[in-house]
Amino acid sequence: MESGPVCTCWPGATVWITGLPSAGKTTIATTLATRLRGSGRRVEVLDGDQVRACLYSGLGFSREDRHTHVRRVGMMAEVLARNDVLVLVPVIAPYADSRAAVRARHHRSGTRFLEVHVATPVEVCARRDVKGLYARRSAGEISALTGVDDPYEAPEDPDLVIAAHQQDVDASVAALRALLTTKGLA
Repeated sequence: MESGPVCTCWPGATVWITGLPSAGKTTIATTLATRLRGSGRRVEVLDGDQVRACLYSGLGFSREDRHTHVRRVGMMAEVLARNDVLVLVPVIAPYADSRAAVRARHHRSGTRFLEVHVATPVEVCARRDVKGLYARRSAGEISALTGVDDPYEAPEDPDLVIAAHQQDVDASVAALRALLTTKGLA
């Protein structure tokens, strides 16, 4: 598939997209990435599940393992963003202190960081159940599901809140793109 020339004239940034499992994070990120690439923007999506499966498969889901996962994904995002790539990071990242550590790393390197909360209620996420996690939890096959029996600390002051359960994907993507435009990133 050919696309137009890639513009390296945009500054890099990390857009951390957090929310519960099946909230719509990855759908929003991949849809936006496709549209921005079509406009010549350098974009990468670091999906939390894919990164965990490929690079950090030995990590479990304890608080410490989740923190390690978030910190490592955050480092990869910061390095890419520091090199003028717009990095969309759909990762649950349930703990505020883990997200704060990623933000601090970006701040120390002078790399732009935005936090987006896809605020889909757990009841809606459970109905969507994209990966079957809620069904597996109900069947007793897994435990420590974020937002059900493991905590999710919603961001207190995100750059954007997306109510993905109240609008379609196009509207969610448009809201995020509008934020990027106002920040000079798209």
